[in-house]
Amino acid sequence: MRLRNVKNKEELMKNSSHLLLDGKIYRGKWHTYFHNTHPIHVEIGCGKGQFLIQMASCYPEINFIGIEQYDSVIVRTLQKVPEDLDNLCFIRMNALDIEEVFDHEVDCIYLNFSDPWPKNRQEKRRLTSPIFLHKYDHVFAKDAHIIQKTDNRQLFEYSLVSLSTYGYQLEQVSLDLHHSDFTSNIMSEYEERFVQLGQPIYRLEAVKKMTNKVKNL
Repeated sequence: MRLRNVKNKEELMKNSSHLLLDGKIYRGKWHTYFHNTHPIHVEIGCGKGQFLIQMASCYPEINFIGIEQYDSVIVRTLQKVPEDLDNLCFIRMNALDIEEVFDHEVDCIYLNFSDPWPKNRQEKRRLTSPIFLHKYDHVFAKDAHIIQKTDNRQLFEYSLVSLSTYGYQLEQVSLDLHHSDFTSNIMSEYEERFVQLGQPIYRLEAVKKMTNKVKNL
């Protein structure tokens, strides 16, 4: 997702206490950034940040990190973040570099309304492709835990197969989240828009036991 340039974008990004332009400096030592050892949850492609800001407000015992590669998008997020949210930060980066930023430190990854990359030749760009699942092996602290929400049925079906093939166990799979009995849902901007249009929201949780061999890679 890209947006038109924001006036004074560079100044806003420079002065924000919630933005890191280079997350690599905290690889393996994110506890020093947050000054605690609380669990770390990461949203890849956080957009304008509504989901993660609300999550950080609701769960102060968890540290939240949002990844976004476009300046014009992340600056919109920074304009909305309350200054007193000290369990939240954002990193401007490409998700392909995730192994360079985290070293077996992440407890949960959120994939909310990711680009479906529908063409066959684009498969490697999907955030649940084997390429990315292999990268996630290197960032999870203990057992792997992925939560995905999407409005795209093809991407959802692809994810179900890809995650299962890679060794994940699927839990709480919903083909219509807002007509299910799931009660702890926090919506992103995209989700609100799709719900208003009457489109079903697909959701899954996937978990995988990490072997010692994988953890030590």
